[in-house]
Amino acid sequence: MNQGKETSLKKLKTARGQVDGIIRMIEEDRYCVDISTQILSIIGLLKKANIDVLNGHIRTCVADAILEGEDQGEEKINEIITIIDKYIK
Repeated sequence: MNQGKETSLKKLKTARGQVDGIIRMIEEDRYCVDISTQILSIIGLLKKANIDVLNGHIRTCVADAILEGEDQGEEKINEIITIIDKYIK
């Protein structure tokens, strides 16, 4: 497992714990703004986890594909562009 995935995994486990906390907050009928704030926190954490995965992918898979040949490198670059396009929408 590359460094990006390891870092992402830690963030995702944290987010999983936060989701459980939000579920408890809703079950306890806590204040809506507090719940919303926690949801936004998880969204931010998920975005950071995604960046970690992509960072690792670029540094390993994409870099290796570029070194192996133009066609494979171009394919990996196009994959990243597609992900970035989805990310900014």
